Amino acid sequence: MKIKTILIILGVIITAFLIFQLYFIYSQKDIETHQYKTIKTIGDIEIRKYESALFTSIKLATDDYDKAGSEGFNVLGGYIFGSNETKENIAMTSPVNMTLEDSVTMQFLVPKAYKKEDLPKPNQKDIEFKQMPEKTVAAISFGGWANKDKIEKYKNTLKEALYKNKIAYKNNFSFLGYNAPFEVFNRKNEVIVELE
Repeated sequence: MKIKTILIILGVIITAFLIFQLYFIYSQKDIETHQYKTIKTIGDIEIRKYESALFTSIKLATDDYDKAGSEGFNVLGGYIFGSNETKENIAMTSPVNMTLEDSVTMQFLVPKAYKKEDLPKPNQKDIEFKQMPEKTVAAISFGGWANKDKIEKYKNTLKEALYKNKIAYKNNFSFLGYNAPFEVFNRKNEVIVELE
């Protein structure tokens, strides 16, 4: 009897987990993303042209991926989920962008429905709105959960590929994360760098 009860409970938990994951996969398809055109592909590397876009951003006094990710997401997530002057909810977009420098800047794409002057004033004074110009980048993708070591590995792989193909780049790498932390399936991450 006890084994049967345990199996039923496990079945319910697994079913609930799978429903939860399928819901998040389904809900992701309508999320607005930073638009780009793929110019060419070189092995695992994509050369892309991103259009100009408006971002909310916060500069964090750390280069630690985990600390910056948690702290930055809490602040910017708080802003779009109503921690602003008008308590307005702003739609989540994808991907989350984190610069890979001595101090990390985290950025969320602002939905196209908003102009800079239409955005509610943040309660957190360190949040800024930045119109980023059109740019050409090289990108490399990887799956699973990102961490500092994985990001560094793919950053180096990207550098080597660009060097091998004699493609000049600026020294401003960024990490792009496409999934919420609790999503298990179809995880997508990228390291990108702006080209000269």
